[in-house]
Amino acid sequence: MAPKTKRAKSGMTDEHKQALALGREQGRAVRRYLEALEAHRPKRGRKRTPESIQRRLEDIEAKLETADPLSRLQLRQERMNLEEELATKSETTDISALEDDFVGAAQEYGYRKGITYMAWREAGIDAAVLKRAGIRRGAAE
Repeated sequence: MAPKTKRAKSGMTDEHKQALALGREQGRAVRRYLEALEAHRPKRGRKRTPESIQRRLEDIEAKLETADPLSRLQLRQERMNLEEELATKSETTDISALEDDFVGAAQEYGYRKGITYMAWREAGIDAAVLKRAGIRRGAAE
């Protein structure tokens, strides 16, 4: 029986490691932008301002004193929801910076993953942003 010979480990080249790192970075840029768009997508109906939320909170506080137990429970839940909404309205996300990162990564990322113009549009990406990124309608991607 022939002795086993050890096979030399073929490690990744520096180029391969850089390509993987670039792919992860591009994926993060695309994911962050899509998540920011999702979080800041306009909701249907009348827009609430921080002032209108504050007025409703004051109204709830006044009604709590005279409400029956079931109504108090519902008013307390509404108050909690409004306080959370008010807190998220005060948080700001710099979408423009995320958009710039997306623009720098999207074309190569989309090409590598086979993502078409229409798929980007259905994901909520504005046509002007895709144009900045170099992604064109009907172009061979």
